[in-house]
Amino acid sequence: MKICIVGAGAIGGFIGARLAAAGQCEVSALARGATLQALNLHGWRLQQGGALLQSPTRASDRADRLGVQDVVVIAVKGPALAGVAQSIAPLLGPQTIVLPAMNGVPWWFSQGFCGLGSAPLESVDPGGKIAAHIPLAQVVGCVVHASTYTSEPGFVQHKMGQGLIIGEPHGAAQERTRRLGDLLSDAGFEVGISANIRYDIWYKLWGNMTMNPISAMTGATIDRILDDPLLRDFCSAAMREAAEIGKRIGCEVLQSTEDRHAVTRKLGAFKSSMLQDVEAGRPIELDSIVGAVQEMGARLGLPTPNIDALLGLTRLFGRMHGLYPQ
Repeated sequence: MKICIVGAGAIGGFIGARLAAAGQCEVSALARGATLQALNLHGWRLQQGGALLQSPTRASDRADRLGVQDVVVIAVKGPALAGVAQSIAPLLGPQTIVLPAMNGVPWWFSQGFCGLGSAPLESVDPGGKIAAHIPLAQVVGCVVHASTYTSEPGFVQHKMGQGLIIGEPHGAAQERTRRLGDLLSDAGFEVGISANIRYDIWYKLWGNMTMNPISAMTGATIDRILDDPLLRDFCSAAMREAAEIGKRIGCEVLQSTEDRHAVTRKLGAFKSSMLQDVEAGRPIELDSIVGAVQEMGARLGLPTPNIDALLGLTRLFGRMHGLYPQ
């Protein structure tokens, strides 16, 4: 089996290194710049649990040099996806599985989803350009429950978690999903096959929709945010708005905000992915994490004053620091 990792950063490099070390498939990478150079020089590198996993790889900045794949794992940051979608055509055959291992609401989330209309979510797929290049029929949804970072280009450090939830966008598991799940399990991931992957995406988003932008703006770790009663109440209010949206789209979350805060609090002094992006000077993934939720609320006619404020504040913060488009 041939698998290509598109975007060999913290999550893409984590998945690629584990799959390559398992030795059951040929794992290549579509990368660029310093990451491409590091992969060609050192191969996959993952520091986990005191051990270094290192395996050779074939890496290129041109998809046509890698050819058609059985699985394409997309692990780029949200702002880069539109350009990537247009460039990966040489990787995609009729049976290729596309597995987006990304944060927030994916571009395909509203396709065929009652209540949100037929138009793509402009916040994550303006003009439907991504959907036009990546057919929904080839997508298997994915939720990543892991914390990793890159200490240098192409060198991934694992902090915690190794969970992957995968599932068909329209429900029932297919044979391809089971085969993919077995492959990922053999590589050491804790894999769950979901009958409602949209819910799993929404549940994770419900928990980090507030933590990500607030940590990005303040520079605070998650524990300090939750220890501030004013911020904690603000997060809860925004989460209640998102929960109402969830009810309307078949992703009802029954957990209370306080119970979810308790789960998040167990992570301790944890830096969110958006805070890591800010510290590294990378564009923030605001649209898929907050903008898409605000857009869904507007389409459904639901008021979202707290989410609106969160989006406006973080958007301006991003623009003032050159991390979000003007």
